[in-house]
Amino acid sequence: MPVLELRRTSAGSNDSPNSASTTEYDNQVFSIADEMSPIDGDLEHPQHSTTNTYIKTLQRLTREALPNINLYRDVRSIHMASRPTLEELHNETTSIKLSGGNRNLEDGNGQTEGIIKFGWITGVLVRCMLNIWGPIMFLRLTAIVGRAGIIQSILVILLSSCITTITGLSISAISTNGIVKGGGTYYLISRSLGPEFGGAIGIIFSFANAVAVAMHTVGFAESLRDLLRVSGIEIIDGELNDMRIIGVVTVCVLVSITMVGMEWEQKAQIFLLVTLLIAIVDVFVGSFLPADDSKRARGFEGWNGDIIKANLGPDYRGEGFFKAFSIFFPASTGILAGVNISGDLKDPSSAIPKGTLLAILITSVCYIGFAITAGGTVWRDADGSVEHLLNGTYRDCATNFSCSYGLQNNYQVMQLIAGFGYLIYAGCFAATLSSALACLVSAPKIFQALCNDKIFKPLKWFGRGYGKNNEPLRSYVLAFGIATAFILIAELNIIAPIISNFFMAAYCLINFACFHAALCKSQIGRASCRERV
Repeated sequence: MPVLELRRTSAGSNDSPNSASTTEYDNQVFSIADEMSPIDGDLEHPQHSTTNTYIKTLQRLTREALPNINLYRDVRSIHMASRPTLEELHNETTSIKLSGGNRNLEDGNGQTEGIIKFGWITGVLVRCMLNIWGPIMFLRLTAIVGRAGIIQSILVILLSSCITTITGLSISAISTNGIVKGGGTYYLISRSLGPEFGGAIGIIFSFANAVAVAMHTVGFAESLRDLLRVSGIEIIDGELNDMRIIGVVTVCVLVSITMVGMEWEQKAQIFLLVTLLIAIVDVFVGSFLPADDSKRARGFEGWNGDIIKANLGPDYRGEGFFKAFSIFFPASTGILAGVNISGDLKDPSSAIPKGTLLAILITSVCYIGFAITAGGTVWRDADGSVEHLLNGTYRDCATNFSCSYGLQNNYQVMQLIAGFGYLIYAGCFAATLSSALACLVSAPKIFQALCNDKIFKPLKWFGRGYGKNNEPLRSYVLAFGIATAFILIAELNIIAPIISNFFMAAYCLINFACFHAALCKSQIGRASCRERV
């Protein structure tokens, strides 16, 4: 605290009225102008000053100062408007400024303008729905219904939704426990529950999202290959090699879109959402339209009580319930797409709970509707022959498992149910590309935050950002390499269970971390969205 100098003045004194300090004995009050203590950047604002008033007591033998809050200020007693990141604690050039009671963090360049921020609808709800609605919905859900039946298919969907809902509640409790910055799931866990949990979840989740890019891209390649087959077009062999070529070219285009910036990526997401919604409506409308002989020969009859009765129970052929669950579960793992771009949200603490939980509800209802529609309108087996349809033998192929159509044998059943089949291809393209795009944005941003915290110092090279939005271009390249490696597998049924393992591990860690914090009565209990233990 600076030394205060007292000078006496009396009537008729020629001292300047702007003296640093004055003592007025007539009123028995000292008035001393003193600069604020150099705390929290006040040295950068020397114009800030305060006046301390002293009262003469004990017949002017002593003086006592009235309490001045500025003299009692301490860094630990200041309400922190946001938490510093580990990167800011490591970076000596970071400046923390106080202005009018609000604490703003600025980097060395002081860039705070021109950053694109999203609300809870476009930033969380839309992104989560697009990431949840992936290739599984159009390419594998009908096959799961064929194997597990309507009842067990709904059970698979509800079990997956239960897991994601619990995880959504956990992440909502964590996200409302303070200010949220970039780094998504990793940032929330590491700042609320410690870097040990955050580092483990960040590594697993960023890798899982990179592999998910491959799954969604392979789904797009499979759908496009089937469309080319209908037109009689083959790139090489019309099988896996064609899918590999399509997948690698597609992921290159997606990486280019994401590296341009978040604004272009968001515009692409809105277009894909509109296309996807049109395709979903087309499926439900088409199920009520009358079927021609060509569709009936391939197993589609429209709503039929006999079909519903036949498809209620399971009909596993070398696979079980948990195999069906492992294939479907990646279709519900996009719930953290909004959390993963927390640094690009206007109000993450409010947007994340609302957008995430509403997206889980909407997509779960849609999945159940699709399962009931497929199980109530399409037979499990059919050979596709109109001639056999007319003589009533088109389903006899089920005895020797030689059928080519039906829920059990054809992955393009959604196109068969829809009123306009080509809209389903467009919807599948939209679902796969939007999900791949969301995962391709999520994985690098999580990994960038992890690298910048220097928990794993050899990885810090990937943490550098570019541009006003701090785009993680180096992490994009790494995610591209991982995705390309798994795209070369070109088998959706192989990639999906791998992703299920990674996401289940990540969700388990998130839920355990939140449970542990709530059980130990840590600061997570102060969250505005609380989860009962």
